[in-house]
Amino acid sequence: MHENATGGETGLKGAWDQAFSWDEYAESEILDHAILWSGVYRTARIPEWATQRVAATGRHWNLLVLSEDWCGDASNTVPLLVKLVETSPRLDMSILKRDENLDLMDRYLTNGSRSIPLAIILDEAFHPVARWGPRPAELQVFVLREKRAGIRSSDEIYKDVRRWYAKDGGETTLDELIGAMESVSDGR
Repeated sequence: MHENATGGETGLKGAWDQAFSWDEYAESEILDHAILWSGVYRTARIPEWATQRVAATGRHWNLLVLSEDWCGDASNTVPLLVKLVETSPRLDMSILKRDENLDLMDRYLTNGSRSIPLAIILDEAFHPVARWGPRPAELQVFVLREKRAGIRSSDEIYKDVRRWYAKDGGETTLDELIGAMESVSDGR
């Protein structure tokens, strides 16, 4: 039922309709790293400024998120997005598995890569208007620099990534995601 939910050229309502709710995704699709995902969800806190900024856009948004259980960035950000949605009546969210929706993923590559998580921001009619992902811009610069240098293993880099997420507490992710919504609302 949830496989290959591409959606049309102009809107992604078909993909939305085939996507998982957070509860479905957490229960049936997060198997190998459930402790990490649930820990991030349990400890995530949404600051009042974030909820206020979403409300100030004056619009309703649908977040269609591409994710996978194995993705460390997804486990650090998707539960945070869930908490944001839970605190804001102007947001809804559904999740698709990246590996089962490569045709959709390929429409939203990051520098030619199928990087996740990816939040496709949809308007009220399920038309894509913006995107966020795969990680906060500052962290993305760090990860790409470290990988290009080729000195440290991915495991070593990921330890620093986890520390960055823990120290940041989701603030940068929220700021960037909401900023993308605001730029659409402001016509920027």
